[in-house]
Amino acid sequence: MAYEVTATRRRPKTFDELAGQEFVSSTLKSSLEQERIAHAYLFSGPRGCGKTSAARILARALNCEKGPTANPCGLCPACLEISRGASLDVIEIDGASNTSVNDVRQIKDEVLFPPNSGKYKVYIIDEVHMLSNSAFNALLKTIEEPPPYIIFIFATTELHKVPATIKSRCQQFAFKSIPVETIQNMLRETCAEIDVQAEDEALFWIAREATGSMRDAYTLFDQIVSFSGGQIRSSQIREKFGLVGLEELNALAGACADNDPAGAFAVIDRLLEAGVAIEQFVTDLAGYYRSLLLIKAGITRESLLGYSPGRFSAAALEKLSLAQLEEAVFMLLGVYRDLRYSLSPRFELETAVSKLCWLDRWISPRELRAAVDSLRSALGPAAAAPETPETGAGRAAPGNSGFMDRPGAFTEGFKQVLAHKTDDRREAIPEEAETVRRLFRGTVVK
Repeated sequence: MAYEVTATRRRPKTFDELAGQEFVSSTLKSSLEQERIAHAYLFSGPRGCGKTSAARILARALNCEKGPTANPCGLCPACLEISRGASLDVIEIDGASNTSVNDVRQIKDEVLFPPNSGKYKVYIIDEVHMLSNSAFNALLKTIEEPPPYIIFIFATTELHKVPATIKSRCQQFAFKSIPVETIQNMLRETCAEIDVQAEDEALFWIAREATGSMRDAYTLFDQIVSFSGGQIRSSQIREKFGLVGLEELNALAGACADNDPAGAFAVIDRLLEAGVAIEQFVTDLAGYYRSLLLIKAGITRESLLGYSPGRFSAAALEKLSLAQLEEAVFMLLGVYRDLRYSLSPRFELETAVSKLCWLDRWISPRELRAAVDSLRSALGPAAAAPETPETGAGRAAPGNSGFMDRPGAFTEGFKQVLAHKTDDRREAIPEEAETVRRLFRGTVVK
């Protein structure tokens, strides 16, 4: 028997098997049970979430010998023909390659003929947003008042490109991205079916990489099964795909938290020598610091973090504030954008890691403003000393020499920098910051 890919073999055949789309399934089942069948449906949502599968299930439910029914038998001739794609009463059309008005005119001519053997003639038009404006206009009257035996089911990944005149004539169903946990459970069931052993961490990685698409998850799963030898392990996936493991990321983050550039560069060199792509390195590093940011914010859900919170670097979590972790993620995202035009991607990565090594000394604009307010409150009139040619930058004007007489007050005010933590990194630096710079440059240093 010919090999069948998992995405095809595991394609749902009933509404109950439609993973992650409970609202769509329950609504369609209720409408079939009450025989409230619309003449046109519009399924929208991201790729691989079950739109075409739902359309085929609906076609079977309508033309099943027991139908219309919410639970097609899957055994009658009509169900079997639809499953094989051989039914004369269920016509699937690729909207991307049948875009002209002439293609739609052919449909208008065909709808005049009743179904061959089933109760309904069902037209499934995939990627319907690819039709031309003329083709959409030609469809308007047909889908508004079709013969009673005609059902239209449109599927699209770009709902905003479908004209409002078409949307208003259809019952619309918005398909959601499938949750990571659901995809992981489906992959676990697939492993049991084909007798493959898999680590939960490996299945979680596949589910996360699928980004809500069940088809993408099955495609990646098939690829991994091909080289896994019946044992899917996370270490094997990292080796074959050139990923950075959590242990290496912990070592790098620990070196950065200890202000150890030499140790951090050694980790980079070791991983790049092992064949890890720089783009993948930056991606994994950004995801790691994002996880630290979420943990620092109180998030402990493993499906968001990728691992249990206890497996991340305790030194980095203890030493870095919420604002500093946000700055790390923001910086690494910028590095990824810059890699495309960089003179040397490795230089970009090493510069970013060097910055991470002194990240614990980075102060956000909001923290700086809090420090300014504390200093001004502690120093009184001295903090507002104007800069003049006579007094020089940051020196107290005559009559305001109390600042030099109160160094303890300055120190106490400056220590409060770390007491005002915030995550508002994007707030513009206030003009009071110039006061602090003048104080440092003119009074403290001199």
